[in-house]
Amino acid sequence: MSIDRFDTKASTWDADPEKVARANAIAAGIAEAVPLSQNMQALEYGAGTGLVSQALQHQIGPLTLADPSAGMREMLQEKIAAGVLRLARVWDLNLETDPLPPETFELILTSMVLHHIRDLPTVLTGFADLLEPGGYLCIADLDKEDGSFHDYDFDGHRGFDRAELTADLQAAGFSQVTIKDCTYAERDGHRYSVFLAVAQR
Repeated sequence: MSIDRFDTKASTWDADPEKVARANAIAAGIAEAVPLSQNMQALEYGAGTGLVSQALQHQIGPLTLADPSAGMREMLQEKIAAGVLRLARVWDLNLETDPLPPETFELILTSMVLHHIRDLPTVLTGFADLLEPGGYLCIADLDKEDGSFHDYDFDGHRGFDRAELTADLQAAGFSQVTIKDCTYAERDGHRYSVFLAVAQR
């Protein structure tokens, strides 16, 4: 994951109306697919500035916002201090390299993060280990694309084939996997479809 790029973008991230609209659409998709509760402890992995959690926060319980980018964590702390994000804490966590925290959650969500992750099996298994039995994992990310979404030397995934991702989730210990159309990401006049995958531990 190219963390330095996100450090430099953190302070202006929320100023992009397309990013805000996409986060709101993903939050709406999660709210439709998962029986949310204010008792539900939630982890947003690769939270960025926490836009998806911000949209969901009144429907779920305490939030843990994890991101390996120091710039993004600083923006999260500023939002918490300002009361924009409530009942929230911030973690520096990279599941590709860090040990698993000794806590579990009822909901894990991640938005436009998975395609940056090189070691997918380790992270998906980590999600399973961090979820309570019956807990939900929600992944919003790009459908398979031609590589044009990133305009730099990108070494992650060029989106995902839905059948292959379903198999990866099942191999990591998830069941009842559903993947549906959710929203889109726009770049240089092109629209890239974004799915929402929901799976249970």
